[in-house]
Amino acid sequence: MNSIIVVPGPTMSPAAQIRLAPGQTLRFGREPLRRTSTSTSTGSGGSGGPHALHVPHAGVSRSAGEITATATYWSLSNFSRSATYVVENPEGAGEHIKIAPGRLDAPVPFEFARLVLPAGSELLTLDVWAPRHDYADRDDPGEPDGEPTALPFPLDRSSRYFLVLTALCEPRLRGEPHAPLPTVEQVVERLKPSWPAANRAAVQWNIDYLAVKLRLKPGPDTVDQGPRLVGKKETLVSLALRFDLVRETDLAALPAAPTGTAR
Repeated sequence: MNSIIVVPGPTMSPAAQIRLAPGQTLRFGREPLRRTSTSTSTGSGGSGGPHALHVPHAGVSRSAGEITATATYWSLSNFSRSATYVVENPEGAGEHIKIAPGRLDAPVPFEFARLVLPAGSELLTLDVWAPRHDYADRDDPGEPDGEPTALPFPLDRSSRYFLVLTALCEPRLRGEPHAPLPTVEQVVERLKPSWPAANRAAVQWNIDYLAVKLRLKPGPDTVDQGPRLVGKKETLVSLALRFDLVRETDLAALPAAPTGTAR
């Protein structure tokens, strides 16, 4: 079962998402397989042998680092002798961790993260998703010695992706069941007061992540990513409202609605 999804940057190879099961590793760098590796990672398209991500930049070490998947998070090893790597939480207000040169197996707690690699005068980035993050069912404490109830759709209500989902559901939660969904640009403007850095790319990124998180795209435990999802926003909102993933009470987390917005 895969648990970690690596989304390479635009110049990296392979360009497709790379999926790792717990215990599997992904080496990255200019010549990522230069080191001896015992990984059995299969990635997104093949099987057997160590998996590698080629970062074709003269400012990146030949063997720059390694990502290791666990069940619900990942760790990062920095093989560089001089460069510090930064792992950012795109949802946090500057929240990040620094991985010093030579640091091995540093745990990364973010549900999705952006790994920043200094490369000469440039900063290269790649995204890492850990969509299997688990959350306790607070409504069902269960027996003291029993197993916790597994949530069918584990969502972090304090996250930016949940805020984006709430904004998409807002027109229909305000009593217009057949209202057209807001465009990405309208979601950006709706969230700007509480999320000043919001832009079209950031909102679309969260929508794409939600499609994986809610298993509308093939889950991380499948190698085949399947066909392109048509009507992604409509499908997300339909699922969220059908299963009460977003409720009217969640609208309180949105910025105050502009004058003239239906309530």
